Amino acid sequence: MSEDQFKWHAVGRRKTSVARVYLTPGTGKWEVNGRNLGDYFPRPSLVQHIQQPFTATDTLGAFDVKAHVDGGGMSGQAGAMRMAIARTLVLADALHRPKLRSGGLLTRDPRAVERKKPGRPGARKRFQFSKR
Repeated sequence: MSEDQFKWHAVGRRKTSVARVYLTPGTGKWEVNGRNLGDYFPRPSLVQHIQQPFTATDTLGAFDVKAHVDGGGMSGQAGAMRMAIARTLVLADALHRPKLRSGGLLTRDPRAVERKKPGRPGARKRFQFSKR
């Protein structure tokens, strides 16, 4: 499938994950990295998390979704997909924007892993103190 036949596309990010989502009007087929949604995300809570923008706008099953996710773990990838789907729904119909905005689905979650500091075993942890 060439990218020309996709109607809308957007990018979503979460932690270190990046998701590129392509939406076309259709019957609700999902393809994530060449696999089915349930196969790629086996936890039902993550599938529900990803489908949140569709349930908020009552468009579940109205679009075919093709996504490419990269980086991070399962939770980060699910969050990135959720944001990308919300952004594509706004491109598809600007009337969805207030519903998605009130649900917090268009806001990028800035939380990420804090970097490890020099002279420490982790970001904030210290080595065990020894008096003698």
